Amino acid sequence: MQRDAPSFGRGSVTCRVAVIEGVGAYIPPTIVTNAQLSEQLDTSDEWIRRMTGIQSRNHNGVDSATSDLAAEAGRRAMAHAGVQAVDMVILATSTPDFRCPATAPSVAAMIGLGTVPAFDVAAVCAGFVYALALGNSVIRSQMADRVLVIGADSFTSIVDPNDRKTAVIFGDGAGAVVLGAADGNCGGILATDLGSDGSFAHLIRVPAGGARAFSSSDPTMFDNPYFEMEGKQVFAEAVKAMTESSKRVLKGAEWSNDTVDHLIAHQANLRILNIVADNLGISRDRAVLHLDKVGNTSAASIPLAMAYAAPRIQQGQRLLLTAFGGGTAWGSVALTWSNNYALEGVSNVGDI
Repeated sequence: MQRDAPSFGRGSVTCRVAVIEGVGAYIPPTIVTNAQLSEQLDTSDEWIRRMTGIQSRNHNGVDSATSDLAAEAGRRAMAHAGVQAVDMVILATSTPDFRCPATAPSVAAMIGLGTVPAFDVAAVCAGFVYALALGNSVIRSQMADRVLVIGADSFTSIVDPNDRKTAVIFGDGAGAVVLGAADGNCGGILATDLGSDGSFAHLIRVPAGGARAFSSSDPTMFDNPYFEMEGKQVFAEAVKAMTESSKRVLKGAEWSNDTVDHLIAHQANLRILNIVADNLGISRDRAVLHLDKVGNTSAASIPLAMAYAAPRIQQGQRLLLTAFGGGTAWGSVALTWSNNYALEGVSNVGDI
């Protein structure tokens, strides 16, 4: 059904919060199993499951790009929220349709949102948390009453299909939420924490395509279009950054660890998820697991996991989101599942 705009209008900033009004998800239909990958790579289903926890992932098809995934997830989130318009679109992606221009304006046009402001956020796997924090700030500052926040990546477009270290990990997909303004008594986003450390930029990168490659005397940078990752160091830095960021955001929300109902961490690796949960003193059964079904979907992973978990989330429950990505960048969000919007008809939010 169609829902009206927030009835309180542009009221007092002190009581204005951003709440999730709807969720949407989309993954492309092509499923690639571990068994299929083991036919072309020096690997096995047992090795992939043991090292990552991933069982399968989805690959984007011919004539489909990141904008297509993002637009579909955005449409589903808006339909789920019961709204036909938003004031802004924020797209988190590291695989834009083009290096220039940004992809978000195309997504807004594809959905039929007219001339609303739309822009990309590039923080790799931490992108959705960054975008969510920005959407929260936009609503709190009264720049907008509704913001469509999307995380979408066609990561297989930058992964070497013959590289066992990365080809088994990544999949494609998109997830979205509609953020709306509400009275402070409704809960919503209570605290955010963002950070970065550019001294570790070399740990996660695509060498070719940027200004650095064009100005470099190293020909390998110019010729290498594929994603590179220093796995062991990324593992350690991810655990450290997500743990510390989560602790800061819990403090900001004035929550204790035992009051967190659902930990939705970036779905990178099952071992990382378990260690972060253990470090925070949050039982593993409260940590949402979705990577086994779709792999690491980069900026899409948290909203996809949120949509997957939504049928189990009850009104008033507390969610802790945390992510780590290239840059390096990290972030966390503490929010209360503040209304029933994202619980109604959740089976229709997407193929997750």
